[in-house]
Amino acid sequence: MTEALVKKLAKAKTALILEHPFFGVLAMNMPFELDENPPPGVKPEQWTAATNGKRVKFNPHFIEPMTDEELKFLVAHEVGHPMFEHPWRRHDRDPKKWNVAGDYVINECLVNDNIGKMPEGGLQDTNVYNEGGGTTDGIFKLLPDEEGDAPGGTSSGGEGWQDCEDGEGTQAEKDQQAAEMKVKVAQAAQAAKMMGKLSANQERLIDEVLNPKVDWREVLRRFIEKRRTDTRSFTRPNRRYLSQGIYLPSLDGEAMGELVFAIDCSGSIGADELNQFAAEVLTVHQDHSPRRIHLIYFDSEVCHYESFDKDDDLHIEAHGGGGTNFAPVFRYMVEHDIEPVATVFLTDLCCNSFGEQPNHPVLWVCNYDDAEEAPFGEVVMM
Repeated sequence: MTEALVKKLAKAKTALILEHPFFGVLAMNMPFELDENPPPGVKPEQWTAATNGKRVKFNPHFIEPMTDEELKFLVAHEVGHPMFEHPWRRHDRDPKKWNVAGDYVINECLVNDNIGKMPEGGLQDTNVYNEGGGTTDGIFKLLPDEEGDAPGGTSSGGEGWQDCEDGEGTQAEKDQQAAEMKVKVAQAAQAAKMMGKLSANQERLIDEVLNPKVDWREVLRRFIEKRRTDTRSFTRPNRRYLSQGIYLPSLDGEAMGELVFAIDCSGSIGADELNQFAAEVLTVHQDHSPRRIHLIYFDSEVCHYESFDKDDDLHIEAHGGGGTNFAPVFRYMVEHDIEPVATVFLTDLCCNSFGEQPNHPVLWVCNYDDAEEAPFGEVVMM
């Protein structure tokens, strides 16, 4: 059976090269393996295929009865996960939900381009895809906690199956693997274009992969999480992963120190933007329980200040309305002995007076597309 299946996989790769060269080139650059043993946490009856971004494993018993068209779809699906960098972008998100969200994105693309035939039970729902903005991150936020409640079907290998594994190595090594995949995506796109077989749908997807739009909320979440000062203990294992046979420590100790949120009230921040920002600050307050949150409202000077302990009810409302000057914010923090682990600004960045760089990280959440870069800190567009 093994030799016949190796030939069957090779045939699927060749068909993709001839008919859909973008996915075919990606498949040719990805080692394939046959393996009867399921990954950790996957039941034998649910074992189908899996990729960690460096190789793809197939359960021979799963692919043996597949038609050529179904296997063609499966091969393209598997290389789709690393194409969208799914093995390296999950971070601390639920692995099953992340996998399902990725399946919605990949399968929508393959069905739209008529690549093979989606196996029975595959996840594909155009309404879910559109509502999530056509991104894995957006669809992930729509999904319920229980994977079985996902709309449009079960995952493409059966209920509870995960075909997207996390990348291997340190974070630096994962970042390197993701960067190398971008190069492979660009090369595959060029090859398909030279053959005259790069569809408009694929061209759009490739642009999104190579020039991704960053969700400022996601950047804020990761920025805040990096400021954690927690310790981890195996005394109380993390229950989220026990059902998958994975034994990880749970958080033990203080979650986070003090945070400063500085809000530009010069008139450039509208009510909608302030409400969005307020919702994210409230999420930080509830999910991370920082020791204290400082709210500094400013225009050309600090015009209002409030602080909230982790058990206080937090609220945000605009104050001020003059020009813009960032320097008074940092001076106010020094004068009032406010020593945060990080400061987050909501601003249009239209100002030349930034003041002195503090000794802690700064994130500028900017609502103005043509804003200049800040002299220090990280900038993300709202």
